[in-house]
Amino acid sequence: MIDRKEYLDRLIGFKDKHIIKVITGIRRCGKSTLLEIYQEYLLKNGILPEQIIAINFEDYNNRALKDLTALHDFISERLVSGKKTYVFLDEIQNVTDFPVVVDSLYINKNVDLYITGSNAYMLSGEIATLLSGRYVEIEMLPLSFHEYVLSTGNSNELARKYIEYLENSSFPYTTELDGNQRKIYDYLSGIYDTVVLKDVVGRYKMSDTMILESIIRLIFDNIGNRLSTKKISDTLNSNGRKIDVKTVEKYLTALIDTFIIYQAKRYDVKGKQYLKTLEKYYVVDIGMRGMLLGNRNFDAGHILENVVYLELLRRGYKVFVGKVDAFEVDFVAMNQKGITYFQVAATVRDKDTLARELRPLQKITDSYPKYILSLDDDPEADYDGICRINALNWLMK
Repeated sequence: MIDRKEYLDRLIGFKDKHIIKVITGIRRCGKSTLLEIYQEYLLKNGILPEQIIAINFEDYNNRALKDLTALHDFISERLVSGKKTYVFLDEIQNVTDFPVVVDSLYINKNVDLYITGSNAYMLSGEIATLLSGRYVEIEMLPLSFHEYVLSTGNSNELARKYIEYLENSSFPYTTELDGNQRKIYDYLSGIYDTVVLKDVVGRYKMSDTMILESIIRLIFDNIGNRLSTKKISDTLNSNGRKIDVKTVEKYLTALIDTFIIYQAKRYDVKGKQYLKTLEKYYVVDIGMRGMLLGNRNFDAGHILENVVYLELLRRGYKVFVGKVDAFEVDFVAMNQKGITYFQVAATVRDKDTLARELRPLQKITDSYPKYILSLDDDPEADYDGICRINALNWLMK
């Protein structure tokens, strides 16, 4: 079992706070395991077993508890009088109208409530309104490169382990498959089919799975490229797949909600405004991309860009693609402390490539940090305040 320390520390930080802890993320990214690790932490720190109620709604044995009354009664009968009871509801989106029970449990000040879900839709619309101000969302991703390296037992040979990380997948269970590509692809195929057929097609009532898969393949094949819904529609139509822009938007929303892809919107750095067109998309796991597409269009720069984008999300940034005049900054990363700018490239040893990567950052006149991340195993360098560093060392920090 891999210790997801950063996520665990966040849960510990919210322990006994009167707020619902909501953990979201794609299936098999480690949400259930995180709850198990946290429950072990509670037991080691004075919490009695009877103070913990844990229900996984993916477990067929718990099917009767998908009824709201049965679920409420089951939990209410097991609350420990005079003590805090820790309630864990795993994959809660499988319970219709679950916010009714969640809201009822929240009212009880002796309940510390944790829920997980594999679909962002569960926190949209009326549900978010009902729970507004009562929950904190912890967005979980598969293993970071740092976590993957730690799972191997040492931090030697980072370049080799980076290739393994891309090929073997970042989903935690794949670390137990001994690098067997056939087994890994079979496992990833199972996750992919479940997300597409159950979470997207089933939940959103989509009938044309071939169109959906065509959109997924197009997105996976174009990570790091600017795409519009019209461009996607035009590309599919030119390939004989008839689809309009509104349908593309609907499918993209479903894929984003199920955390299989992520959308990076554009931001005008000088105008300080968000732009509405030509977003970029990134995939939750490069191994899954390889499972679906093989080695086609394996652009090392765009692959690294995908890894860096997800890492910035893990570190709590809101991430945008930057526009500076006619130039593009790969990432504008924002948090409470300010902004950090990133250019990402497989290599910048060629002077023309280095000049091209520097140019957008040189156009930015503010004093926020600016970085170029590359796979070059060279000493760090500074170009008038723009720092070039090795991407793998940055990922390990």
